[in-house]
Amino acid sequence: MRTLLLAEPGRFERTHTREPDAPEPGHATLRIRRVGICGTDLHAFRGRQPFFEYPRILGHELGAEIVALGKDVGGLSVGDRVAVEPYLACGRCQPCRAGTYNCCESLQVLGVHTDGGMRELIDLPAHRLHRSQTLELEQLALVETLGIGAHAVERGRLISEEVVLVVGAGPIGLATAQFAAIAGARVHLLELDDRRREFALKHFDIKGVPLPDAKDPTGALRNHLDGLLPTCVFDCTGSHASMQASFAYPASSGRLVFVGFQPQEIHFENPEFHRRELSILASRNSTAREFRRIVELMEAGDIDTTPWITHQADYEEVVERFPTWLKPESGVVKAMLSL
Repeated sequence: MRTLLLAEPGRFERTHTREPDAPEPGHATLRIRRVGICGTDLHAFRGRQPFFEYPRILGHELGAEIVALGKDVGGLSVGDRVAVEPYLACGRCQPCRAGTYNCCESLQVLGVHTDGGMRELIDLPAHRLHRSQTLELEQLALVETLGIGAHAVERGRLISEEVVLVVGAGPIGLATAQFAAIAGARVHLLELDDRRREFALKHFDIKGVPLPDAKDPTGALRNHLDGLLPTCVFDCTGSHASMQASFAYPASSGRLVFVGFQPQEIHFENPEFHRRELSILASRNSTAREFRRIVELMEAGDIDTTPWITHQADYEEVVERFPTWLKPESGVVKAMLSL
């Protein structure tokens, strides 16, 4: 079957791999139709993705069709279109037993720790599939991205009318902003890139804030918020500099949620941290409950994904087009691969 293999940093190969065997009990065989391109994929292409080995089949944002089912699978049928929850947990470790399998001690994420969906067929556990009878394949491929934002907002425990700052207007930042708005918060956005900031303000229910001054990082923010600071800040950048800077933004007794990820150490001033009684939270992946909620919201029209997909390519085009998506001037918000 046709497969896209990231052989090494900066080099994809169009190749062929063996089709999966008939699915075992509890599993399904999927025909992959759409693959959303994530920041993780871009980092892997650059050679900057931690916990990553080459060669690797990328792809964890998947819209797919079921083509075969093993025994003991209920609620699914051949021909169903599904979103794929790409987190393969062990089910035995302490976080799995506690229900937080998104933090499984031996978690395997498709396209990162194990081969993903940039191929025609894949075998997966059926309980990781979320079907919809109405959503298009492109929408289903966006559910995982939206899940990251939904889980982050859940971690932040927002209340209605709370003032929230989202740092970064990439896909994860946009997803976080959307779910913060659904939670009833008043959402403000800090984004350095002019194109991304303008796109976000045009298409989503958020307000932009002035860019910070290095000498007074909260001054412009306070002026924008009538002397206040946000009570919850979501840093969605994956930028070390941004994550360090975000410690300044929450109000006293506020929360800082790190949604983005990067491999360097993050430091904070302990006296200032205690003086302001800040809470720092990490947000990792999402859960089946959030996947189900997102599918329902999308089916009801409460989440509009129309603006998201700005670039597309098929199997014959993607090797040449993929490197262009790394360039800021390309204006990529979300690229989508069709297989």
